[in-house]
Amino acid sequence: DPDLASTPAPSGDTRRPSGRAALVDNPLYETGRLMPLPCPAPRLDVHEAASVQHFLDAITDCLDDAWQRQFEEAGIPFDPPQRVYWSEGGSSPCRDYPSAAGAFYCRAVKSIYIGTSDVVEKWGGNEESAVYASLLAHEYGHHVQGEAGLLEYYHDQRAKEPSRVLSNEWTRKSELQANCLGGVFLGAIEISYPLKPDDIDAVLDDAAATADRADAPEEERTHGTAENSVLWLEHGLEQQDPGACNTWAVEDESVVQ
Repeated sequence: DPDLASTPAPSGDTRRPSGRAALVDNPLYETGRLMPLPCPAPRLDVHEAASVQHFLDAITDCLDDAWQRQFEEAGIPFDPPQRVYWSEGGSSPCRDYPSAAGAFYCRAVKSIYIGTSDVVEKWGGNEESAVYASLLAHEYGHHVQGEAGLLEYYHDQRAKEPSRVLSNEWTRKSELQANCLGGVFLGAIEISYPLKPDDIDAVLDDAAATADRADAPEEERTHGTAENSVLWLEHGLEQQDPGACNTWAVEDESVVQ
């Protein structure tokens, strides 16, 4: 269950969007294609926790640079997230870990938490580095949402809904947007970190696998259908523009179910 609770109080910085406009009319949507510096990824040995952390650090460095540039273009303040790698159990303000997700974002402390062994175990020892880069880019997408002013309004509105089914409509849009933002980054670094057809297949298969089960009850539908999970990731990969990720103002609601 994605938990972005305990969001910090708004800073009062008027440069950061707020309210519904932060969702549907965010300046970040007008910044155009993501333009990161070259981002060659180090070799990944999924059987070595140190190698996993080294790989994730390198990709996060690229994420920090790319999104810092994008926020400067939008005129919105941006601080990179903290990185917390776990190898044994612990606790964050959002949840305890190990987490079934293998990784999560905690807005309360603006940190991405990843288990360097747990995440590999969750993905069945998959040796395709793109799977882990995609997971990281998705969690980083939640940080982007927070820094852009989306999470505070989204979280407040979701909490006001009278039922879990209605609150899930908000959660799905947040998760699908993070999928798209992750795809934006992966597509934008293709020159220095090219994704082979097998990499693309692995990333899209993962997006489908981490979506809602087809037979899940409405009370548990928080990530969107497999088709929509793949759709938004592909949209980001192709467009490489955060403006393509506005799940909050779509005309066809079927793409956020």
